[in-house]
Amino acid sequence: MKKSFLITLFLILILVANISLASYNNVIMTVVEEPVCTIKIGENSNFEKRLIEKDLNNKKVTIQLQVTNEESYLQPTGEIMLVIDNSKSMDDIVEGTTTRKDLVIKSANTLVNNILKGNDNLKIGVVSFSTNEDVSLEGTLNDANLVSDLSTDPQSLTSAISNIQYTGPRTNLQAGLNLASQYFTSEDNNKYVIVLTDGIPNVALDYDGIYFSDDVINKTKSELQTLETSGFNVITMLTGIDYPDLTPGTRDDNKTYADIIEEVFGTEDDPTVGRFYYIQDSKIEQTITDNIYNDLLPIRQGLKDIVITDYFPQEIIDNFEFAYVSEPNIGTISTDVDTKNNSITWTIAELQPGETATVQYTLSLKENFDSNIVGKILDTNKKVDISYVDFNSETIEDTSDVTPKLKLTEPPVVLPAAGIQIIITLFILTVGLLIYSFVRFTIINKNMKF
Repeated sequence: MKKSFLITLFLILILVANISLASYNNVIMTVVEEPVCTIKIGENSNFEKRLIEKDLNNKKVTIQLQVTNEESYLQPTGEIMLVIDNSKSMDDIVEGTTTRKDLVIKSANTLVNNILKGNDNLKIGVVSFSTNEDVSLEGTLNDANLVSDLSTDPQSLTSAISNIQYTGPRTNLQAGLNLASQYFTSEDNNKYVIVLTDGIPNVALDYDGIYFSDDVINKTKSELQTLETSGFNVITMLTGIDYPDLTPGTRDDNKTYADIIEEVFGTEDDPTVGRFYYIQDSKIEQTITDNIYNDLLPIRQGLKDIVITDYFPQEIIDNFEFAYVSEPNIGTISTDVDTKNNSITWTIAELQPGETATVQYTLSLKENFDSNIVGKILDTNKKVDISYVDFNSETIEDTSDVTPKLKLTEPPVVLPAAGIQIIITLFILTVGLLIYSFVRFTIINKNMKF
């Protein structure tokens, strides 16, 4: 009797398994709606979530999350005076046959071309400084020369910079700063002074006649501070100081070149004014064309600390397999779906202007899905939350429940007459076997009692 019962149970399980398998194989998945979830970021940037691929034969869809920073770099506006050291030491060879002057001229010309390209709202002028070859004029404004008045023409400016003569025996930075300040206009706009030098100031205007004296130090520092107080943005690059720990021979104390540099310019972390780059010759090009260029851009308009959290409905979690197509090209994302709130979280530290961050994942119907979802409209996602720090350092938050929608349908099974007869026959045999097993079990039970 037990054997007959087991056979019957086995037949029932096979029938149920066949019905379940047939349900997965026969079910049809369709995309009911394909709306694009869009959240605006800033003025021109945005986040998008969209369905990008439908593999309905395999009951799978691919969804893409994308953040695009379509803001442009702000171009510098206003007026810039390049204050370039033209002392003889700029002719020192720093590598092979390349002189320090070569590196500064090349980099300054690159800077001019880059910041004037397509920019009608910026003018650049150039002043050179050292000391006059006529010693009787040393310590006067004759230690500096106007190389080019304010101009928007990169060709004339680069030509003027390339033709600077490097003949001055000493360094009167104060003269260069003072002369440059006289060529700015009275317009209410941004004003920048960019100093490119390889020398420690050893001469000043009307100084006490002693090189590297405290009078020189104090007058040069005061000129820098006066520029800042007057609203000028000052950026200084100092290079070519090979022996900062030596003491100038004109001083009778232990004050070194390094001490004088710090007294005049401060340090990179704590400059006297503006920005101060104290570098080796190998960093000249990078400092001028990269660091100083970026200093001239008041707002870079990068999106920072972007956090995107994409939530899934429980029915999607229970009935669909989740998998990434690939890692995001920018930022990091959850390895798996967080089962606490059915979400994935994508974090981007910073997205620069012109950059686009993308990640894609698939949702594939499980073979053992719950048949109760057949006929329902299924949201692929519950909602998406986004937060970021904008260009004004404010944290912005937004959310959207716009999502693609799927539907599963199972067409009615149409069988030929022979197929129906076979099913009916199997059903009758199964029921008959169950009745036979029950009757036999009852009879045996009664006989055992007697």
